[in-house]
Amino acid sequence: MQKHWNALRAYRHGFLLDFRRTQSQATSNVAATTPASLVELQQLRLDDARALLGPEMVEALPPREQSAAYLQGVIDGLCELSLKDPLTGLSNRRHFRNVMERTIDIVARSGDPALLLMLDVDHFKNVNDTYGHHAGDLVLQAVGRTLSKCVRPMDTVARYGGEEFAAILPNCHSHYGETVAERIRQAIEKLTIQIAPGIQIGITISIGGAYAPEWVRSTTALWTERADTQLYNSKTGGRNRVSLDQPQEIYVSAEEKNMLFGHLALGDPAWIESVSGDTPTSNANGSAQRVN
Repeated sequence: MQKHWNALRAYRHGFLLDFRRTQSQATSNVAATTPASLVELQQLRLDDARALLGPEMVEALPPREQSAAYLQGVIDGLCELSLKDPLTGLSNRRHFRNVMERTIDIVARSGDPALLLMLDVDHFKNVNDTYGHHAGDLVLQAVGRTLSKCVRPMDTVARYGGEEFAAILPNCHSHYGETVAERIRQAIEKLTIQIAPGIQIGITISIGGAYAPEWVRSTTALWTERADTQLYNSKTGGRNRVSLDQPQEIYVSAEEKNMLFGHLALGDPAWIESVSGDTPTSNANGSAQRVN
């Protein structure tokens, strides 16, 4: 009997050894076929990405040993650059249009007022023609810094194109909008910009603004066109002035609000804003004439 138990124990011991050896070999095979990480940084061509980020942003990245964190830092940096104007550091037009879309949706759902400002540097072409494009760049940078100081952190300021800037002021009532627009105009008027040793110039800016219709689903094109109309009025009215379209007050009952939200929940516009017929002469594309 004792021999029988000894033989059984030896068999079980040998079976366990074989099982553990098999498991160990399987684990080794899996480890050999599974990469240490899904992405090896050495396999990625990140030189161009790092060059775009610049020395300061590259220095702030996590250590390369932390491959996932490092790669995420590169992606985040590139995303940030894609939303900014490289000359002024303000939001670029792409990002600004996205903010406009979100703001229109908020105004349509909540009825909170929002103001769109379009701003254009007066006689900017004369600056470039007289002092050169470097001087023009210095002017644009000075305007960008001044605009950023005149608005709230919740507001969005962008370089819209060339010498034109734009700003969205959410939750902005009419009296506040007029105050901010006039504050910007005066701040730009007081600027003294040094464009070369011993050469300083001053500039002015024309401003046009329009409020997004409350409880109404508008579009970015219509909202921009209304603000452009007011900018045109400022330009033709003598420049260095502010023209604002007054908020369009619409009474909406509780039942109408429910109907409005129901349409929005389905993704369909409840109402579509139409542009009044008092806009200035437009070109073939429907945009207001530009006045320098």
